[in-house]
Amino acid sequence: MNQTHQKNRSLNADEAQLVDSEANTLPLQHLTIKESKYDGDKSTFDPSRRNVDDRDCDMMERETLLAPGPVKLTPSWESRNITNDELNFKNGLYREEKEPRDRLNLVYIILMLHGVGTLMPWNMFITAKPYFVDLKLSVSQNDTRAAEYRDNFLSYLGVAAQVPNVFFNGLNLFLHIGGGKLTKRITISIIVAILVFILTVILAVLDTSGWPEAFFYITMISVVILNMANGVYQNCVYGVAAKLPMKYLNAVVLGSNVSGTIASLISILSIAASPNLRTAAIYYFITAIFVLLVAVDTYFALPLTRFYRYHEEISRQAQEESKITSRRPPFWKIFKKTWRQCFNVFFVFFVTLTSFPAVQGSIFAVDSNFFISSTYFIPVCCFLFFNLFAMIGNIFPNWVVWPGPRFLWIPVVSRILFIPFFMMCNYKPQKRAFPVLISSDWAYIIVSMFHGLSSGYYSSLAMMYVPRCVEIKYASTAGMMGAFFLILGIFSGVNFSFFISWLVETPIF
Repeated sequence: MNQTHQKNRSLNADEAQLVDSEANTLPLQHLTIKESKYDGDKSTFDPSRRNVDDRDCDMMERETLLAPGPVKLTPSWESRNITNDELNFKNGLYREEKEPRDRLNLVYIILMLHGVGTLMPWNMFITAKPYFVDLKLSVSQNDTRAAEYRDNFLSYLGVAAQVPNVFFNGLNLFLHIGGGKLTKRITISIIVAILVFILTVILAVLDTSGWPEAFFYITMISVVILNMANGVYQNCVYGVAAKLPMKYLNAVVLGSNVSGTIASLISILSIAASPNLRTAAIYYFITAIFVLLVAVDTYFALPLTRFYRYHEEISRQAQEESKITSRRPPFWKIFKKTWRQCFNVFFVFFVTLTSFPAVQGSIFAVDSNFFISSTYFIPVCCFLFFNLFAMIGNIFPNWVVWPGPRFLWIPVVSRILFIPFFMMCNYKPQKRAFPVLISSDWAYIIVSMFHGLSSGYYSSLAMMYVPRCVEIKYASTAGMMGAFFLILGIFSGVNFSFFISWLVETPIF
């Protein structure tokens, strides 16, 4: 009896020593406690932790540092078959003492790069307009069909690009094209886009002067295929970003305007250097191929970062707990919670694409002696200024998030005033049916800057708010739904711009 009492006192002393010397303890799974019959209070005693003595260190030194079998180039914890308890995946949730840090903003940069990739195809085809119109389709003035394609090239390009983009964006949201995994869909979409650009480069090298009509149809078919893939790609990228904190979804929106800024600068440099149209177009398309190759390569770097794995695991565990992995997401339930922000996303891009580039691209300088010459007025004041200030507007939400989700609709709806303002500027001066009411080039430039700034800022806020309106298990689907309304807004705005053109050219009164 005395021996048992003495033994318990010894163990109580060991417990006190464990509390006092916590810094000198290690979790040693290979060590055992000899006192297996201990009947004391187990709530304060962890049998897997004990003081480290020389004997324990000898045993640790004899342990194998690497697991048997071939070396795998995967993150360390995936390759060791470590249990969930050791990874802190306890109780079905991924747990760490604190959220891992996005080192060097690597995840943010990768998602921004994918934002660049989503709009790079469209921007490169627009930038290469002189190549299509003045070189490939300008072979004979007597060819009426080629003249038709040449005069309305951007209209045909817009229909061939936006219709399949909207359709496959929605199809990807509801039907999960390419399987349920976003990785598979993103990879296949980028590969298809790269193959289409390779075909476009081949067509640029070939002499198509003998078959301009066939060239036009091949180009339009390739644009349709390209935007079918791009619709899936863009929708999936927003789904990936929606699992992360708000600013990472904004990184995709920022990347899209970075893409436009790059295209605008390339266009201005092309005008200044006056290169061969064929050579310039080949450079445009090769640039797009390079960006897409980097995008698909960096995408596979995301799971190698602890920050991305942390949020991916939280999303996965939330889905498993709610048992939604084996059935379709409740789209109507998600829409009812996000419809206000989806409307904000739609309306921002509707107003923006009604004005830019269709209307602003046809506004000319009133003052012939303006400091920006007529050659550069539209490339600078329309394309460069809009994309540059939209990009700046995308950056602001990293520090300022105002207004909140409840009142965001007020400034979003008020942006509709930009449309009549641009209509009253020097828009289509040779064809307009009523006089120019705003004749100040400076007023146009300043308002154009605010147009781009507000477009970037409010589109970022709206897209950031969409996945935060639902539970984390539905965040990815909500992000993809926001991307669908983004494309729907672009499509609607592009088509509504034709009505604005008719309204200005038609003498109604």
